[in-house]
Amino acid sequence: MTWRPQYRSSKFRHVFGKAATKESCYDGVPITRSVQDNNFCAVNPRFLAVITECAGGGAFLVLSIHHTGKVDPHTPRVSGHKGNVLDVKWNPFSDYCIASCSEDTTVKVWEIPPHGVLKNLTVPWKELQGHSRRVGLIEWHPTANNILFSTAYDYQVMIWNLDCPEQVIKNPVRTISHHTDVVLSMSFNTDGSLLATTCKDRKVRLMESRSGNLLQEANNKTHKASKVLILGNMKMLLTTGTSRWNDRQIALWDQDDLSVSLLQENLDGSSGNLFPFYDPDTHMLYIAGKGDGNIRYYEISSEKPYIHYLTEYRSNLPQKGMGVMPKRGLDVSSCEVFRFYKLVTIKSLIEPLSMIVPRRSESYQEDIYPMTAGNRPALTAEEWLSGIDKGPVLMSLKPGSQVAESYSEMNKERGSLLDSRRSQSRPGMLQLAYIQDQLGTKDGKEDDSRTADDRSRTPISNGEDLALCSPPRTENELLLKFHKQQEEIRRLRELVHQRDVRVKQLELEIKNIKNSQAQSSDF
Repeated sequence: MTWRPQYRSSKFRHVFGKAATKESCYDGVPITRSVQDNNFCAVNPRFLAVITECAGGGAFLVLSIHHTGKVDPHTPRVSGHKGNVLDVKWNPFSDYCIASCSEDTTVKVWEIPPHGVLKNLTVPWKELQGHSRRVGLIEWHPTANNILFSTAYDYQVMIWNLDCPEQVIKNPVRTISHHTDVVLSMSFNTDGSLLATTCKDRKVRLMESRSGNLLQEANNKTHKASKVLILGNMKMLLTTGTSRWNDRQIALWDQDDLSVSLLQENLDGSSGNLFPFYDPDTHMLYIAGKGDGNIRYYEISSEKPYIHYLTEYRSNLPQKGMGVMPKRGLDVSSCEVFRFYKLVTIKSLIEPLSMIVPRRSESYQEDIYPMTAGNRPALTAEEWLSGIDKGPVLMSLKPGSQVAESYSEMNKERGSLLDSRRSQSRPGMLQLAYIQDQLGTKDGKEDDSRTADDRSRTPISNGEDLALCSPPRTENELLLKFHKQQEEIRRLRELVHQRDVRVKQLELEIKNIKNSQAQSSDF
């Protein structure tokens, strides 16, 4: 029997990283020099937030996602903290709400104006006071609205409910006190019922997120974990850290049994921490090292060997932190499945990096874009605190798709069915009613197509607010936008002309039918 190599087919085998051009980067950003092992950057389809270096207190910058190019050094900032800002996170259900934590022991939640920060913001929407030492990490609950988790150097994890009238909240809903040292990372499962943490005491803990009851605890002497991820609904945990010999290492764990790891794999001997990022829709895992220029990516499966290496993106620019765009903000027309925002401190640069699946067809690829978590909460804060768990509200990334059919559209369909039944009971008016119905249907379809086109062009196109686009900076860009506008005007004129012709045709048919009915009644 001859030996045959085992080849594993995967639609993501040829995924490649595409860095943005210089014009599409954010240049001149004074990125923080903090040594905290956080991402220092948060992104949503409207804004990009990055922690900046400043003297006296702490601040972070909020930029429109389309405001690329050179950043004005005098751009207004969010500067209400008295100490250095250590972490920022956007609310997953509101693109205008962001939380920040600082060395001043507070967590603050800010409301960003629709057109961005036009003057320095110093007064937060909510201020959370409960920790006794600097707060190093915050996380929003993935399905419940206005539930925020924070952890500090007092070794406590606190749960906050923002649905309350007070502007300053001093009492958290619950405090979790299982940790004996600083918490290094937190991760939720898909419905937010479980919380996994890594701690400086080398232990990985899995607990119920609402009650804080400890379910599992791992203490592996051959693996010192620094970051943890719950891999969606695959009932597995992934940790990154170092081995006994200080090699950088990833480890995979069974969610129901953390006593022994399923897999441990050494990567290299570099010193920077490894940041893991997981995409539950494609089951792809991305590993980016702090101070590295490369990003490794893998595919996760539920069967051995569990982790399948795909390839590696390489760059000469080292990253200090990484922001990740939510799936609803990706460009599906170019088959983009993931997008990073690399913080390059040595050049004061933020570089977008797109992960693309190469496809020849320009149409929407449903096989790489399944239904994904949207921006609508599944639960209110009170419902979650009362003991209810729900998975995320899913949405389609297909341009122009809607989550559910509206009641007004259903009522319109029912009304048209009733009208057709009434016309059938009057045989002399059947043909006339049919033509009138066709006329209304034609007008309605054209109106719907125009509104759909307008919706895809002006307010939001696949999660991008075109009203926030920066003005053209060069003559070529201005000329290009002028030609696009002329083409749009020509297309609309043609559409109006076709509609007028169709209306005249149907009016003539109605007139002929009325004349024939009048002649038949005379006889």
